[in-house]
Amino acid sequence: MQISDLPYPDPGVPDARSGPRFLLWLGRGQLGGQLKSLCWGMLHFTGVAALPYAVGLGVDAVVDREPNGLLLVGVLLLVTGIAISVGDSMLHSTAVTNWITAAARVQQLLARKTAELGSALTRRVAAGEVVAVSTGDVEKIGWFVEAVSRFLAAVFSVVLVCVGLLFYAPELGVVVAIGVPLIALASLPLLPRATQRADVQREKAGKATELASDTVAGLRVLRGIGGEELFLGRYREASQEVREAAVRSARMWALISAIQVVLPGALMIVVVWYGAALVSDGRIAVGELVAAFSAVATLLYPLRHFQEIAMAYSFSRPSAQRAARVLSLTRTDAAGERPARTDPVAAPAAGGDLYDPRTGLLAPAGRFTAVVCGDPDLAGRLAERLGGHPMDGDPVSEAGADAEADAGAEADAGSGSSADSGADGTGAPSVLLGGVALDELELDTARTLVLVQDKDPVLLSGTLRELFDVPASGAVESAAALGAAQCADVLDALLQSAPDGVENPMDARITERGRSLSGGQRQRLALARSLVTDPEVLVLDEPTSAVDSHTEARIADGIAALRAGRTTVVLASSPLLLDRADRVVLIDGGTVAAVGTHRELLQREPRYRAVVTRETDEEQRLGGLELTELAEALTEIEESA
Repeated sequence: MQISDLPYPDPGVPDARSGPRFLLWLGRGQLGGQLKSLCWGMLHFTGVAALPYAVGLGVDAVVDREPNGLLLVGVLLLVTGIAISVGDSMLHSTAVTNWITAAARVQQLLARKTAELGSALTRRVAAGEVVAVSTGDVEKIGWFVEAVSRFLAAVFSVVLVCVGLLFYAPELGVVVAIGVPLIALASLPLLPRATQRADVQREKAGKATELASDTVAGLRVLRGIGGEELFLGRYREASQEVREAAVRSARMWALISAIQVVLPGALMIVVVWYGAALVSDGRIAVGELVAAFSAVATLLYPLRHFQEIAMAYSFSRPSAQRAARVLSLTRTDAAGERPARTDPVAAPAAGGDLYDPRTGLLAPAGRFTAVVCGDPDLAGRLAERLGGHPMDGDPVSEAGADAEADAGAEADAGSGSSADSGADGTGAPSVLLGGVALDELELDTARTLVLVQDKDPVLLSGTLRELFDVPASGAVESAAALGAAQCADVLDALLQSAPDGVENPMDARITERGRSLSGGQRQRLALARSLVTDPEVLVLDEPTSAVDSHTEARIADGIAALRAGRTTVVLASSPLLLDRADRVVLIDGGTVAAVGTHRELLQREPRYRAVVTRETDEEQRLGGLELTELAEALTEIEESA
């Protein structure tokens, strides 16, 4: 895999059982690149390891006055220099390639998992952790993958130097062969503590970042209540804790670095002292002493890679653990017991009804159905279910298991399926579209058929044209969608804030998450984006909660007109939206409690009236008495007539 070949056609299925297993899986996926890097590293380090012997031979040739030997040493130095230069250049190139391709693979895996889980991801893993994994952790994982081949090449060169000295100068070679392993292993007892301190630093840094993000997001409110200084003080404290943790971590790594400098220096002193005694006794030549001294000095370079691999693994292991935790998440059923099906079926024929066996909710094909829930959280979970995204802890209610029996007649008439159809192996019913369970479909197919817009949609930064560049049927133009969502004032606001020269509002830029827009403006742009996609089934959760009543009434008309003949489900409690719906369903206690039009339910269903009109129990009782008195009065008038 070369950088030019990225992204991967298929990043593969990772081993996410643990951080080390994930790192091992990444390494196995790059065996070719690792072998290339190892070969070039061995060439580079072999050249480095050969330098001391070439220098020793040169000294011996000068002492013995052998011109031919000196010429041979010159050729050897030339070859060694070429090997060092070429090997170093190619080692750097291949190692960086391994780093980038490993990081790209992890990012693709995270992106695929994010797309698979959707909004479920941030409910099971903190959003800050997802960001940390996809940025800093990816780099640390790539660093370890890249450092492995350099470390193995360094090990090869260290072994080569020690073995060479054993043959070239046995007396000094024994000293070096004993001392080098001790130097390499001397830092191991300190690594657990260094890793622990690094983990503490990352944890405190994450908390400080989270506190800063919350403070910035709520700065307007904090200023309004006078709490700005309070939170600023808290951030100062958190920042100081991060600084102290960083200093403690740096001290430990500095100690490890010092050991890697002091011990080789001590070994060099021992070699020089012992070698000088051997030379004075005539047991070795001067060239052998120079070669041994140069070899020990040269070993400082490859020994640094021992420290690097230790640091890389210490930092990448928790990063890989966090990545593995995210990648191990799966789409589960309502009870959190069953992963999504792996045997997808064919997509249903167009024009099928949408039916939820758990609640008994039926959305007839081509109709505008409004759903009223007294519990906003229940409405959000129901919207996820209708989109085929069951979540852990998703049970719409404790009474959800009885929904099938309570609404069986409606299901049989509308979808031609019993409540048991579409149930998975665990007995948990799944949402049906045209009689086919959504969780049995390919994920891309299910999301093409049913689009869910939650109550807090996200706007990505970029131009308005890029915002609407989404997979769509092509039947709805962006202008029509913007008109239906009543976005004229939003377009004007974007155009006014755009730089000079921008005349088309579609070319105006939207800031990150649409922060420059009001809540209602963001909500309407998100609604227009959903309308542009023109899915077979569109599920909207409180799409007009942040707009005024006049705009809401026009949006309701726009949705009804633009989605005519298409299946639309709106979860809302606004009378303006409910009055435009073809069919209104009341969900109470997790099941369908009543079905009718908005006006019909207002007249005959007190529970519906309580949710929509916000009536208290006393107001309902008085309202019932007034209706009774009015009926009695009408009866008396009829009798007297």
